[in-house]
Amino acid sequence: MAEIRSADRLSWSGKLSLTSRILAVNILPLALLGGGIFYLDSYRKQLLSERYKLARIEAQITAEALAGATRERQEALLVQIGKEQHMRLRMFDAEGRLWADSFALDEPSFTFSDPVAEPWDEDFARILDRAVDTIVGAEPIPDYIEPEEANADSWPELARARQEGFSQIQLRDAPDGSPVINAAAPVGLRGATLLTTRNAVDITESVRSARSTLGIAVLLTLGASILLSLFLARTIIAPLRLLASAAVRVRQGRERDVEVPRLPERRDEIGLLARAVSDMTGALRHRIDAVESFAADVAHEIKNPLASLRSAIESLPRVEDSELRRKLIDIATHDVRRIDRLVTEISEASRIDAEMSRATLERIDLAQLVQAIIGSREARAENQDRSIAFSASGWAANIMGNAQRLERVVENLLDNAVSFSPPDAPIEVHVDNDGERVTLTVTDSGPGIPEDSREKVFRRFHSVRPESEDFGNHSGLGLAIARTIAEAHDGALTADARPDGKSGAILKLDLPALR
Repeated sequence: MAEIRSADRLSWSGKLSLTSRILAVNILPLALLGGGIFYLDSYRKQLLSERYKLARIEAQITAEALAGATRERQEALLVQIGKEQHMRLRMFDAEGRLWADSFALDEPSFTFSDPVAEPWDEDFARILDRAVDTIVGAEPIPDYIEPEEANADSWPELARARQEGFSQIQLRDAPDGSPVINAAAPVGLRGATLLTTRNAVDITESVRSARSTLGIAVLLTLGASILLSLFLARTIIAPLRLLASAAVRVRQGRERDVEVPRLPERRDEIGLLARAVSDMTGALRHRIDAVESFAADVAHEIKNPLASLRSAIESLPRVEDSELRRKLIDIATHDVRRIDRLVTEISEASRIDAEMSRATLERIDLAQLVQAIIGSREARAENQDRSIAFSASGWAANIMGNAQRLERVVENLLDNAVSFSPPDAPIEVHVDNDGERVTLTVTDSGPGIPEDSREKVFRRFHSVRPESEDFGNHSGLGLAIARTIAEAHDGALTADARPDGKSGAILKLDLPALR
């Protein structure tokens, strides 16, 4: 019940096909891994933050170095620092006019990449950058554009540095999407200001490289995962569809012998399921065949006494001889009893399987049970003056079973032995326990059972009775019922000849011992 309740709680999964669920389970971790691409945005921000601090410090140190130098020395320092640090340095006087530019004094130490001339992968990288910025809600960054007028008022960071008296930072985007960091710092006490410009291409390259590597790995892994998931789904779904198709044909009953695939080459749960379904179908087909055969046998067995009863009743009005009328009444009475016995036996035979599936098994000492049955039969004089010799060997013959049904088995075996044994020959009953199996043997001294008939005696309505016994006193269901009960206890009931060579038969009940 706990497993059923657990399955009910997962009923939402039944809305998805097995293939969809396998794909979802395998792709979800990859999707979470792909989320690392967005985590790289925080990595980029951390790098920029460190670079801001470095740009501020560089601007302050450079401004201090320039403050006490002559104009010629300042120009030389601007060129030297610009080349070494790959920066552009510009000096503005107190009125905000540009008077020195490292890029004008010497060759530029860097140039912005032209997006038009770059390969397609760089275009894709920029598209991915914009997509990530849009998803994470990043604040827009202004583009880096050289002002038309080369004065301090064209740069907001310079205006703030001149006004507030300490260094300022401003971030812009180069045409290729890489960050451009401007740092402005006051130079000395004469109102001059320094503007440093650095194109932090390394940050962009680092983030894009990590993002591209992770993206390619996710895509490759995703492709492999999808292929493996589809392969896994196919190995599961294909046999399940075969089983479902066979089950539908069995339900529809359009094919008498539906072959349910057993998938012997598979040793996994699918193979176990296939073999279980195949065995279940075989058992179901056997049960249906048995029911059909049983119904036909019942109709045949009841038809004979009914025909005899009808003949006797129809003849009664035309018979005037009192003796003949009495015989006809006796025949009718006998047939009614025979029909009643048949109906009773048939009803019990049809209930056994259902009752045994619901029966509660208990610990039983088979030797004590047999002794009690023999004593009860002797008290009721049901042994017809036959003596029954009981013996037991081994330790206690304990089994797990249903006492009422096992009592019926023992009664049927004793009835059979009493019917066939001569009055002066004892019936031997022996119980043995070897630790693994408990066996009950009932040995009679009757005519015995031919070897080719030792299985037939357990068929329903198979009845070969002694000549001295009145016809119709047995239904032919006794041994069939006994075997059904034995098999329901994981046991067996068989017939054999006496091992000592004497005339007679041995019926053997074999049951698993209780350890």
